Amino acid sequence: MNDSTIKWFFRANAYSTTVFMLNYSFQRVVTAAETFPMSSLGWNVLAVLILYGPAYLANTGAVIFGKYIPKFTGMPVFRIDRGAVLKDGRRILGDGKTWNGFVGGGIFAGMLLILAHSIWHAHEPPAHRFLLDPLVWANGSEWFYIGGEWGAAFLMGFVLGIGTMLGDSVGSFIKRRRGHIREGEESSKSLFLDTLPFAIGTFAFGLLFFQGQIIAAPSIIIPMIVLLVFTPILHRVVNVGAYRLNLKDVPY
Repeated sequence: MNDSTIKWFFRANAYSTTVFMLNYSFQRVVTAAETFPMSSLGWNVLAVLILYGPAYLANTGAVIFGKYIPKFTGMPVFRIDRGAVLKDGRRILGDGKTWNGFVGGGIFAGMLLILAHSIWHAHEPPAHRFLLDPLVWANGSEWFYIGGEWGAAFLMGFVLGIGTMLGDSVGSFIKRRRGHIREGEESSKSLFLDTLPFAIGTFAFGLLFFQGQIIAAPSIIIPMIVLLVFTPILHRVVNVGAYRLNLKDVPY
């Protein structure tokens, strides 16, 4: 065998091994999840994170649609505040908040919820514990059930993602009124304003627009509140990871 054939063989072997290990790990997680008691607050908090995870990652989509796609395609960027300045001499939201990112965050969340629905398809409590399908209680009579289950999954994710982006924009508005700039040392001191508004927006849209669905079940209200408390820590971990992958300019 020549060198190229040997390299191809090892790459194919490494790929198949990786796929096997990921599938094995996934099955172990599913099996373990089925042993956790539904009365456990910790696992119920994790269930909320799984259900709202696609919307929690909407900000990642905002970075992709608001920064990288315009950068590499030349697509125009539309600032939400159009450069407007308030009486305090500061921009309403700043250059970091664009319609590209706002809508893109919703689209990204919609795509992720489709993925979540395909992975956790028909998973519901108590059998599957915290690995729950956000769409498991939905049917054709729901207002968002447009285009079948996959259209409904996208629309649910999109609406939740818009809630995330709206909350994030409110946080940005408050930060600017307090004199916190978007980038730099000052911004790192706004951990709660960087996290709680978007989380509150996400949950508020879930409870407001999806009553009767598992993501708005009364039994997850307390786990939602607990997750809010831990959201700043979770947000920092995700941002540090994005920074190390060169997806963000700063680790916060």
